[in-house]
Amino acid sequence: MTYWHALLLAIVEGLTEFLPVSSTGHMIIASALLGIPATPFFKLYLVVIQLGAILSVLVVYWKRFFQSIDFYLKLLVAFLPIVVVGLLFKKHIDALLESVTTVAVMLVLGGVVLLFIDRWFPQENPNEGGHPVTNPSFKEALIIGLFQCLAVVPGTSRSAATIIGGLTQKLTRRAAAEFAFFLAMPTMAAAAVKDIYDYYKEAKTHGVDVAHLFSGTELKMLALGNVVAFVVALLAIRLFVGFVARYGFRAFGIYRIIAGGILLLMLALKLPLNVL
Repeated sequence: MTYWHALLLAIVEGLTEFLPVSSTGHMIIASALLGIPATPFFKLYLVVIQLGAILSVLVVYWKRFFQSIDFYLKLLVAFLPIVVVGLLFKKHIDALLESVTTVAVMLVLGGVVLLFIDRWFPQENPNEGGHPVTNPSFKEALIIGLFQCLAVVPGTSRSAATIIGGLTQKLTRRAAAEFAFFLAMPTMAAAAVKDIYDYYKEAKTHGVDVAHLFSGTELKMLALGNVVAFVVALLAIRLFVGFVARYGFRAFGIYRIIAGGILLLMLALKLPLNVL
């Protein structure tokens, strides 16, 4: 893995973290196209640079972030299901991170869902029903958290799963998207901490001292990735909320189906993916 690889993956992460298209899925596809081997550091990099992207939420919504204790408790309730699923199925999830086929299939299936999601959950006037603000009830927060668990399968999209969960609880598109952004923060922070700890344990079994856990090059790559992901996500998050509130999710569904379909065709024809 080179600095060029780290830069491209960070741009992909920043662009897709808050879009319902699967940021992890796109990074897996990008890594296959770039011919990046699935080393332990690469898998760690995919998770850790998502921290940079989600920090953009603090910048965009810093006033709304400092809400009541009640709001943080609701985030905690929504966060707990993914903790349980992540701990129980960590090894299986890591194995899926190497499967481009899984990503392609989930892109298509998720795309089909997004084609119809606006019809299934038509938007009401925020003043006449639905939640116009990012503040669901505890029960609704738990249900949204359960939907987020679907995203452990690469290609599903944590953002899409969480937003759809919010729509099922009668949140407006904007409110569902914003709650998904807030929920990303504890989710991705916990995932990064867990992956770093696992990386440390694995290194320790091979006699690597904690002071030498990462090489100088790897530390620079992680720093570069987080900074780039943060800047790109800062731009993407502003555009996404406005677009979804006005136009809905159909365009993302079409994109997912096309991207997943092309990928499945390449896999079926056994065409080489590492073409970049």
